[in-house]
Amino acid sequence: MNNPADVKDLGAVTYPAEGPPRALLVLAHGAGAGQKHPFMVATARGLAARGLDVVTFDFPYMARGRGGPDRPPVLEQSFRDVIAAARTWSRATRLFIGGKSMGGRMATHLGAQALPGLHGIVVLGYPLHPPGKPQQLRVAHLPSIDVPVLIVQGERDAFGTPDEFTAHLETMKAKVTLHAIQGADHSLTVRGAKGQGVHDSILDTIVKWMPAA
Repeated sequence: MNNPADVKDLGAVTYPAEGPPRALLVLAHGAGAGQKHPFMVATARGLAARGLDVVTFDFPYMARGRGGPDRPPVLEQSFRDVIAAARTWSRATRLFIGGKSMGGRMATHLGAQALPGLHGIVVLGYPLHPPGKPQQLRVAHLPSIDVPVLIVQGERDAFGTPDEFTAHLETMKAKVTLHAIQGADHSLTVRGAKGQGVHDSILDTIVKWMPAA
């Protein structure tokens, strides 16, 4: 087997934990914005400040700067390559993967394929279906996941509300924690004064969930 590439050679960005790392989280971006999006950067920095080694990266189409998302096999292999490299970079012994929207969906794909050494999956706004098309579900692989999953979902998410998940979670053998954000949309944003502190509370939820995963 070839040695994995250096994580930075793959265009990934590393966010070392403050202090000894509690875990490694490889975090993928959503379909419309890459790893430099403010949400991704703030999430990675915030989790690093809470004791996690975090690695972000751009999927191939985003790195090229053109076109829509690659086909799932290409996205999955890119994710795998970064995970392998990140594990050689980090001193953490526990591996978690996840992402925003499409990135979280790809993390669940890898979880359904029994990624070796995986301790859990963090999904920030799962795209259960395209907006306005609830019949086009993206759930066929979910019952194959056998590691704990945390899904952080906005109550007003047009890609699928927490209530829409109920029947699908019952088909999963994995331990799933569904954390609903009241008033939030797919971006996990809550408008107005009520939105203050929401992002920090999401990061706290992730870190608190990990020891039980």
